[in-house]
Amino acid sequence: MKLQGKVAIVTGGSRGIGKAIAKTFAREGAQVVVNYVRASVEAGKVVEGIRKAGGSAISIMADVSQRDQAKRLVDETVKQLGRVDILVNNAGIRIEGTVLDTTEEDWDLTMNVNLKGPFNCMQAAGRVMAKQGYGKIVNVSSISGLGGAPGGELAYCASKAGLINMTMVASLDLGQYGINVNCVAPGWTVTDMVLQAAGSEKRLREIKKVKAGMASMGRVGDPQDIANVVLFLVSDESSFISGQVIVADGGRKDFMSHA
Repeated sequence: MKLQGKVAIVTGGSRGIGKAIAKTFAREGAQVVVNYVRASVEAGKVVEGIRKAGGSAISIMADVSQRDQAKRLVDETVKQLGRVDILVNNAGIRIEGTVLDTTEEDWDLTMNVNLKGPFNCMQAAGRVMAKQGYGKIVNVSSISGLGGAPGGELAYCASKAGLINMTMVASLDLGQYGINVNCVAPGWTVTDMVLQAAGSEKRLREIKKVKAGMASMGRVGDPQDIANVVLFLVSDESSFISGQVIVADGGRKDFMSHA
């Protein structure tokens, strides 16, 4: 029970990687806040599953790209659970577009969710953690933020690169308060987002085969693979690690410099 007595907020916790993180934290003894924007039914199912397994969880709706809602997410967590020990900035979106055809609306939306959202939550939660003298923050970026992506994902890649840099600077700002700030950069992982991008189950299988061939481990990522890394970074086992980016991509042979 590595997280016994801890309170954790997981943004975008209703599905995919966020869902795996929420369930993993609960199994390790944390009280988990499953954040969502529109997926209320899915968030409810995650909470229900955690409770049936003997864990503790609640769900809170908040659009983290909106400053007041991100603050409300943190304030409501403190009101209901007393504190905030862990924040995982997992919520994100991916909109395709090149430098020539990305619209201003798509750019702004991507930056608001993928970059401003984590900033809003880090600031709100960081203020609570600073008073406590303890905290763990993990930002979920992507190897796309390190250059490991094909063309046509301009806004997404830029936002994930910004999140990596923000992690490093935030670790310098918050370390004096006993707060660790780290980042996980997943490789190609099977989530609702990649299924939506693929467009069909058949196309998804084709892409999985290609991506598996790019990894030295010979497979694609599962949300639990990423959740395991995040668990390490929020546990006391990583107390001397901060400002780091952990690449979890199965040993991509085309981007080994990122490992």
